[in-house]
Parts: sequence; C-alpha cells; structure tokens
Amino acid sequence: MRRFGQVIRVRPDAEEEYKKIHVKIWPEVEAAIHEAGIRNYSIYLKDGMLFAYFEYHGPDEEYDARMAQLGKVSRESGWWDITEAMQQPLDTRQPGEWWANMEEVFHQD
Repeated sequence: MRRFGQVIRVRPDAEEEYKKIHVKIWPEVEAAIHEAGIRNYSIYLKDGMLFAYFEYHGPDEEYDARMAQLGKVSRESGWWDITEAMQQPLDTRQPGEWWANMEEVFHQD
C-alpha cells in the first residue's frame, strides 16, 4: 500500500460548486477510482487550498497503468473538464503533475 498527499488551489469563485459536486461524485468516476485501487480517499478544503489524501492498494508495477485508466475515464466522462476548470495548480508542481504531490514526512498507524 502506498499513501499519497496532494495539494492544489481552488478558485475562490468555485469553492461552493466544488463542494457541491463532491457530495456525490458521478458513478462512473467513483467506480474508476475503486478499479484503480484507490482507497481511503479524502479531499479537504482550507483557505483556498485543496488537500487530497488517498491510499493505493495494488501492485507497484500496475500503478501507472491504473492511474492512466482512471484518467481516461475521468477525461472521457467530462468530470475532469468540470473540476480542472475550478482548480489552480501550484507553480511548484513537478512536470506532468496537476495536483502537486507532497513528501510524506511523518506517519503513524
């Protein structure tokens, strides 16, 4: 199992809509998240920043392919068209990232 923490900004004028559409995400996106091996997925909002936490449960060698399939479903369904328009990526993110991955500096079960 791998843990991930990610951050991105949400546009101030989109905060309420962002929360509203996440009350119940689209069934095809929810299924794709599960199929990708993502568990314990949460998104938090504070002062215009979104923080996401999730755990990947699956073989390491399948991670990239599973995330690509999740991305395909999210893009084809239109989910990412809606959510990405509400987000503002950090300038410090790595090439290829939309949400900026964070370094885990502490964990305790």
